[in-house]
Amino acid sequence: MSNHAEDLSQFDISVQEKDKLVAEVIRYVLFKTHHNSGCPIRREELTQLITKNYRQRNLPVMIINEAIAKLSTIFGYEMRELQRARPSSTNHQGRNSQQSAAEAKTYVIMSKLPAEVYKKYVEDVDTAHLTGFTFVVLSIVHISGGKISEENLWQHLRRIGLDEANESHPVLGNTKQALEALVQQRYLQKDKQSGPEGNTLIYELAERALDSQVTATLKDYISQIVNKDVGSVEDE
Repeated sequence: MSNHAEDLSQFDISVQEKDKLVAEVIRYVLFKTHHNSGCPIRREELTQLITKNYRQRNLPVMIINEAIAKLSTIFGYEMRELQRARPSSTNHQGRNSQQSAAEAKTYVIMSKLPAEVYKKYVEDVDTAHLTGFTFVVLSIVHISGGKISEENLWQHLRRIGLDEANESHPVLGNTKQALEALVQQRYLQKDKQSGPEGNTLIYELAERALDSQVTATLKDYISQIVNKDVGSVEDE
């Protein structure tokens, strides 16, 4: 307790002030995650929340770290910093390097609950269709070697009734916007690659889709479909 008090003394704030800042960060993270459908949160946003009334240089680090700890122990969420993946194309290395330097650190929260517990008590059935769409798209990109052209991706999606021109799908609404949401959530990244026939838009797995837990779930999802199809053929 004394060490904790000493840590606070260097920032000249009370325990109550510190707890209030930690609570504000946690509320902001939970609200922003829900409001923006899981899009990454910039560290800069959290820092501004803390430094609005406090100017101590290293205070944001301590507050964010404690918020991360409480999100884990109290809410069962891991607040993970994303290591931004770059497109595999080397056509824009200079541009990407400049972007990387300018981009802020970002965070996402991921449930630490076992899959069966999360599905039973936490998962929102009203967003299950978005989860399904996400896994279908990521599976297509995954089995295509981790990247695929926009044209080929929509060719696959049209086979299951999803057309890029459909702005009023009964479940997804605007299908192009649903796909773009996966880019905003950092499951996918897109990059223009130049070739003999002009520029081609390429979709590639981004850092959230490259997470080991997501990758393992994807492989299991794909294997279930493959085994089901093989079983159907054998039954025939």
